[in-house]
Amino acid sequence: MDVTLHIAQQPEADELLGRSPLAALVGMLLDQQVPMEWAFAGPYTIATRMNADDLDAHEIADYDPDDFAALLSTKPAVHRYPGSMAKRIQQLCRYLVDHYEGDPTALWQDAATGEELLGRLNDLPGFGKQKAQIFLALLGKQLGVRPKGWREAAGDYGPAEAYRSVADITGPESLHRVRAHKQQLKAAAKSAPDRRHPRHPH
Repeated sequence: MDVTLHIAQQPEADELLGRSPLAALVGMLLDQQVPMEWAFAGPYTIATRMNADDLDAHEIADYDPDDFAALLSTKPAVHRYPGSMAKRIQQLCRYLVDHYEGDPTALWQDAATGEELLGRLNDLPGFGKQKAQIFLALLGKQLGVRPKGWREAAGDYGPAEAYRSVADITGPESLHRVRAHKQQLKAAAKSAPDRRHPRHPH
């Protein structure tokens, strides 16, 4: 895996995402409650603070939890909730060590179908169905991992030019379109009537 990504909007961070499957997975894990660029720049920040040019699942899994939390908390923090995210990243890396010998590419190397790969991604700590589908779409659209039926397994995130997730970000313009879509979803959710306390028409 060695491609050019433009998710973090920082050349060094995007370069790492494009060559490091673990960095991409960790970026996806971090992608909640913070801007997408912040989340996907996180792996590069972590690697830099560990004096490494890549992330290593074995090293992170074995890192002292307090020290790893401090590493993410150092300003500028890697995430809005660096302590809890440090635990999640270590859980993810421990799972990869225990199930895939620490090699994230083993998740998809022998996956025969998109559904099989989706199931493996969904089993990862911190990955629910939505996160698993988005990462599956990212693998297929930008990282060249395309088992049979991957678009269908990725659901709403699979179609070409869906502009629904990080899978569709290839530069500033597409980032703007994805962000606009997310803002529309939030606005729709806020304006939806509360079913627990239905509003009576005036």
